[in-house]
Amino acid sequence: MKAEEMSKRQRAISVAEFFERNRHLLGFDNKRKALLTVVKEAVDNALDACEEAKVLPEISVQIINMENDRFRISIEDNGPGIVKKQIPNIFAKLLYGSKFHTMKQARGQQGIGISAAVLYGQLTTGRPARIWSRTSPKKPAHYYELHINTQQNSPEIIKDEIVEWKKDHGVKIELDIEASYMRGDQSVDSYLKQTAIANPHATIMYTNPRAEQFVFPRASDDLPKEPVEIKPHPYGVEIGVLAKMIKNTQARTLQSFLTSEFSRVGAGTAKEICDKAGLFTSMKPQDMKLPHIEKLIEGIKETKIIAPSTDCIAPIGAELLEKGLRKELPAEFYCAVTRTPSVYRGIPFVVEVALAYGGDQPGDSSAKILRFANRVPLLYQQSSCASTKAVISTNWRSYGLSQSQGSLPQGPLTVVVSLVSVWPPFTSEAKEAIAHYPEIMKEMKLALQDAGRKLGIYVRKKKKIADQQKRVNIFENYIPEVADVLSRITGMGKERIEHNMRSMLEKNKEYIEAHKATVQKVEKRTKEEQIELVSGDDL
Repeated sequence: MKAEEMSKRQRAISVAEFFERNRHLLGFDNKRKALLTVVKEAVDNALDACEEAKVLPEISVQIINMENDRFRISIEDNGPGIVKKQIPNIFAKLLYGSKFHTMKQARGQQGIGISAAVLYGQLTTGRPARIWSRTSPKKPAHYYELHINTQQNSPEIIKDEIVEWKKDHGVKIELDIEASYMRGDQSVDSYLKQTAIANPHATIMYTNPRAEQFVFPRASDDLPKEPVEIKPHPYGVEIGVLAKMIKNTQARTLQSFLTSEFSRVGAGTAKEICDKAGLFTSMKPQDMKLPHIEKLIEGIKETKIIAPSTDCIAPIGAELLEKGLRKELPAEFYCAVTRTPSVYRGIPFVVEVALAYGGDQPGDSSAKILRFANRVPLLYQQSSCASTKAVISTNWRSYGLSQSQGSLPQGPLTVVVSLVSVWPPFTSEAKEAIAHYPEIMKEMKLALQDAGRKLGIYVRKKKKIADQQKRVNIFENYIPEVADVLSRITGMGKERIEHNMRSMLEKNKEYIEAHKATVQKVEKRTKEEQIELVSGDDL
């Protein structure tokens, strides 16, 4: 075949066409996972929208079994709604969003998730996505039915009309997809329960395919702190990105470019970078060539620059994380730790850890890990996630638990590991596991050790009390026999010996009761809080 003939067969591929053939990259590996992915993308978007609008989220999730492996998924929120002209692009155009170019924490990033869910529904059932949106009680509700034109990666509007809708403001999306429903650790049920833990300010109402209804009520009326957008930090910029920034800048000099385009770079720091790079501060950015940019990168590396601002991230907080865990997981001991902010590749991040020990959790199995990234549960690829590696590499034997080498600890324990960052380093576009960056691994281990020390105090105290109580019970059972033997040996009255032994026993019991009080105080507080907070399992 000649080159001319081969060239006729070559054409550009749209991003929609690419993901049409490679949907596994987005989390649509199988029917069970597809159900979870569709719900996850819609719920994540709803939570982000409500928080940006400063509205306490109330989200309704309904899944209807239509038989023959077809399900109708309906997710409705009380957020700010979406303006009419943006609805088709948001739901039916891949890589269309508002968060990719912003340096602040958000659940969504690439603008792929919800449009990929629409694409999956279109591929498996042929039915359009149905969207309702209203931005104000004074404005009409808009209803769309949409398909995606995969060749052009653009929306195809099937229906566009104004309808009556009970909501004052919010969005509802309804999709028909091919899927399968099963309960378990990687189910929609588990995802929503974990979402309620990491988002204690949200109320989630859920109706599963068996028509069973669950409510995960909010445990806090305080919205998370709103992240503030920051500029990129010099330490996280690679040579290609720097070249693009220089090409597009409006700055007239290299010094003004550095101070205006980067965070934590003032006039003095910019001059120091230029001096170490051997470049003039007055040099025009448009005159810079690749050798100049390479020198600038070296100058940045050799200059000590203040770590980036952490206003761009909003951790859950130890108190709220523990409260969310108490609400959804009955146990006898809880603790939570929030580390101070750290940095990888110039990107700020915070690691948080919480532990729930005892209760109804099985004591003869491995500990359970709940992993989160920007408050979103990660349910797949646990073994390849940095969170799992950090838990396994922590020495839990030091905290009173049994652990084989290279394994999770054994015992009635749930470990929560949460990462919040402007740009969490996921291992794939499906956002299912966190990459093993050394800086992140180090912070995870330190957080686990902080929480582990608190757990160790409780576990050792409880074990000590149990051992002492066992010895006291044995001693009490044999007092009459021991008193009888001592009476015959010493000639002292049996009643007197027995009385003295019981007096000694009472002192030991008082000592045990004093130590028990500490443990019981923790357990009592736990039970009282669980009575106040209704768990989704109880409804």
